[in-house]
Amino acid sequence: MTEDVIPENVRNFIFQHIDSVAYLEGLLLVRAESTILWTAITIGGRLYISEKESANLLNLLAARNFMTQVSDIPEFRYQKQSEELEDTIEALAKFYAQYLVPVTNLVHSKSKLKIQEFADAFRIRKE
Repeated sequence: MTEDVIPENVRNFIFQHIDSVAYLEGLLLVRAESTILWTAITIGGRLYISEKESANLLNLLAARNFMTQVSDIPEFRYQKQSEELEDTIEALAKFYAQYLVPVTNLVHSKSKLKIQEFADAFRIRKE
């Protein structure tokens, strides 16, 4: 399977919002269980990542308005987006479940593009 199976709206969402597979899985998890109050410990335990990584994940999700902090602990809750964005995230969840490898390859390719862009910035060019 190639990334061609992924619809354009899902592909665009990944490029605009998804930085890593852990972020993708975190977003899908908190959305699927939107009534839960999430802490770094609870989400870290579910995603098998460190408390520091999970705290960073929650803060990033909150910074991008996918979660809202509801207490000083800190605890976070999923924040529903526009219907259009919710539909795209739902499609992403379905495609991720069905086409795990193409979706993760797309996420990883985004990282590779950023690394290449960074490297290109330091490339000496002949003028």
